[in-house]
Amino acid sequence: MKLNEIAISKTSKLDGVGSWSLEAGLTCPASICPTSKKVKPACVGCYAKKGNYHRPNVKEPRKHNRNDWKRSEWVDDMVAELDYHRYFRWFDSGDIYHPQLAEKIYHVMKKTPWVKHWIPTLSFDIPKIKPWVEKMAKLKNVVVRKS
Repeated sequence: MKLNEIAISKTSKLDGVGSWSLEAGLTCPASICPTSKKVKPACVGCYAKKGNYHRPNVKEPRKHNRNDWKRSEWVDDMVAELDYHRYFRWFDSGDIYHPQLAEKIYHVMKKTPWVKHWIPTLSFDIPKIKPWVEKMAKLKNVVVRKS
């Protein structure tokens, strides 16, 4: 994939709703309990670390997205990509692992009021990410859920 290509997958369990995802594990900062360094119960046996998620055609777009979001044009490219979407899921795998990613996702959500965004996350308790997740939750077109 080219760096400036938006890699959207389709969530089959949600009737083909588009999704932007990352690799599970490396991009799940809230999966480790900070006091004990143990994996949180919600992450044990994570579905995104087995099955179809090991296939190259599933892994590659998620690896691609890990770098692609850092481009300065990414927000505008995502907004253009979502032009015909009415529902969108963030993260069928992975999570918000960086405050700048959270900020960019917020701006995509704000610029696409015609899209109903769903973002399941464990990153809402991470101090540098929490303010952005709180802003997301205040948007009328966004549902934030603990994953």
